[in-house]
Amino acid sequence: MSVSFAEVLNEWAQAGVFAYVIPFLLIFAIVFGILQKSKILGAKKGIDAIVSIAVAFLSLQLDFVSSFFAEIFPRFGVGLAVFLVFIIFVGIFMPKQKKGNTAFFIIGIIIAAAVVLWTFGNWNTWGGFGLGGFLEDNFWIVLITTLAIAAVGIVIAAGGGEEVD
Repeated sequence: MSVSFAEVLNEWAQAGVFAYVIPFLLIFAIVFGILQKSKILGAKKGIDAIVSIAVAFLSLQLDFVSSFFAEIFPRFGVGLAVFLVFIIFVGIFMPKQKKGNTAFFIIGIIIAAAVVLWTFGNWNTWGGFGLGGFLEDNFWIVLITTLAIAAVGIVIAAGGGEEVD
């Protein structure tokens, strides 16, 4: 009997692995890491672990977190794939620079902002939260404002080090 990977994933989904186990582990790891790094509760791992477990369980008592993760991470994955393709194309066509890659950094920030806006703009299915309606009504204003901020950033980054009296 051969079992496909898709069948395994479907079984895990039915068992609640993606809705509860993975979000629990992610929230636990983030909270535990923050508590360990900040040492806000002291340097005792046991206390940090108990607080992290409590926060992770409390965050899953309603389906809010599960629904949020089910919406954001697939869209985030698509956004990362688009960003990766963009980076590959930029890497192919961008000439080598001797100094810092400031232009590449600014382009990356613009693309990252666009991915975030695109993600929230397409996010109307989850509890009415998102910027979909706002972006539909104000798309050109958001685009022009974003381009203006990007242009200012490029001018500042590319400007010389001359001081004005």
